[in-house]
Amino acid sequence: MPGKAEILRQLHQGPPMLVLPNAWDAASARIFEEAGFPAIATTSAGVANSLGYPDVERIPRDEMLWMVKRIAESVSVPVTADVEAGYGDPVGTARAVLDAGAVGMNLEDSALDGSLADLAAQVRLIAQVRAASEIVINARTDVYLFAVGNEATRFERTVERLNAYRKAGADSLFAPGVRDPETIGRLAKAVNGPLNILATAGVPNMAELERLGVRRVSIGSGAMRASMGLTQRIAKELKEHGTFASMTDGAMPYPDANKLFMK
Repeated sequence: MPGKAEILRQLHQGPPMLVLPNAWDAASARIFEEAGFPAIATTSAGVANSLGYPDVERIPRDEMLWMVKRIAESVSVPVTADVEAGYGDPVGTARAVLDAGAVGMNLEDSALDGSLADLAAQVRLIAQVRAASEIVINARTDVYLFAVGNEATRFERTVERLNAYRKAGADSLFAPGVRDPETIGRLAKAVNGPLNILATAGVPNMAELERLGVRRVSIGSGAMRASMGLTQRIAKELKEHGTFASMTDGAMPYPDANKLFMK
């Protein structure tokens, strides 16, 4: 029977396309598992914000991994961790992710100031992670996400980076920030591995993404921020109107919430 890492790799081969929701705590992970998703990712922004930090490697690695461990222990499906750019030690972080019970990791190529890492250096890092472990590597480039460089060259630079990461040992290739169907379809044909797209406003629906050749879709911090938006509306209603319909309408019943963690 294949292990969780191999199951996660196989899920990228499709069809169907892998729809990978991003959890920020054990409760959200269990909700996604109960909904029937075959694997779960974490969200760096969601975890960081839930523990009182801004995103982009401001959270100490140990605290991020503590939540990855809680999430991995709460579900039976494979978990892949968003560990940003590896916290200064991608190889050590990969090993720590595995120790926490997850079987995959994101590895992004942008710095704290939004600039891109040197391509050759990033390729070496991915190769080192690949040589050190069997973790499933989702290599991310932020060319589109941070609108780096001349718009006319972004497609070519994204393809160059992602194909170099694939050659170095990445299992899947992540291009967040791409929204229009034409570019997504061109990327899916041009990269030499499973393409991961971030679901956000303006991105085609799942059926269209699958038709375009996308193999993995994640939601990043979207669900967590939607939950924060709901909490913000609850706070406003309580403070300004003294009512609580936004809290009670659609809320998970108390017994159902408890049942998520009864084994």
